[in-house]
Amino acid sequence: MRLLRLAFFTGHRRGEAAHRRRQGQEEATRGSHGGVQFQEIKTELNDASKTEVFACPVCYEPLIRKGPPGMNLPAIYRSGFKCSKCNKSFTSKDVFLDLTVTSGIKEYSELKPARTELFRSPLVSFLYERGWRQNFNRSGFPGRDEEFQSVAGGILVDVSCGSGLFSRKFASSGAYSSVIALDFSENMLRQCYDYIKQEETPMNTNLALVRADILRLPFASCSIDAIHAGAAIHCWPSPSNAIAEISRVLKPGGVFVATTFLSTPTNSGLFSIDALKPLRQIVGPVNSSYNFFIEGELEDLCRSCGLVNYSSKVQRSFIMFSRQKP
Repeated sequence: MRLLRLAFFTGHRRGEAAHRRRQGQEEATRGSHGGVQFQEIKTELNDASKTEVFACPVCYEPLIRKGPPGMNLPAIYRSGFKCSKCNKSFTSKDVFLDLTVTSGIKEYSELKPARTELFRSPLVSFLYERGWRQNFNRSGFPGRDEEFQSVAGGILVDVSCGSGLFSRKFASSGAYSSVIALDFSENMLRQCYDYIKQEETPMNTNLALVRADILRLPFASCSIDAIHAGAAIHCWPSPSNAIAEISRVLKPGGVFVATTFLSTPTNSGLFSIDALKPLRQIVGPVNSSYNFFIEGELEDLCRSCGLVNYSSKVQRSFIMFSRQKP
């Protein structure tokens, strides 16, 4: 599989944020968010500083940040975010920044399809790296080291990151100006944080935990250098809308790398037969099965969303493919 390389994103701040300087470090006491403790980086605060990349999931306008600069867990934990247009506010509760449309809502509740809600379960989140993910090798998934594709430099978003199996590896590689571990599941993000603590990953590593909807990515258009989706597309409620969002936020030259399961008689039954695939439109909406594709469908879908330079690697029902934003 061809490795597509990106220009390194320097991440330098301009304008009014340029005068900030690190003043030292000290242990933080328990903050207003709860019992989480971080190694604090003292900075001058600027109430009107813009984040490098975050945007409002409602109107896609840039978010204004109040708090210490930096794309790391301590800095984001202590920051508040507000949309410059609709004034919707976002905070980092628990250990992740919630950038969903429903963030802060008190009365309204919304359920996703069963395959999405499954991964919000505390039990499934706990088991994901404790046996669940390891079973993928039966379908041809070669394992984390072989599935890991380093796209050098810039801002990388690991969408549907789960418990951070790949996010942590991306962050520890030191090859990126920022790594954003993004998932809709609150419990998966908490598991990711627990693994970070267990692995003694420095808290000031350029790694952020963000809750967001793959169908409404909270980033400005043309702002992301690379997007990774490991074993995720088959779980998305609308893969077409999700890949359209991925295309929107990628910079020109940006790369989308993904792995998923190909359609087989084992996981798709009769729907793996090309002639019967149209029946999925009738049966699909009334069941909770995953979306499995043949390779031609994935290539066609990416092409329809404006992504080019398709390449792939297939091993049994495992596929890794990449596409690029022209």
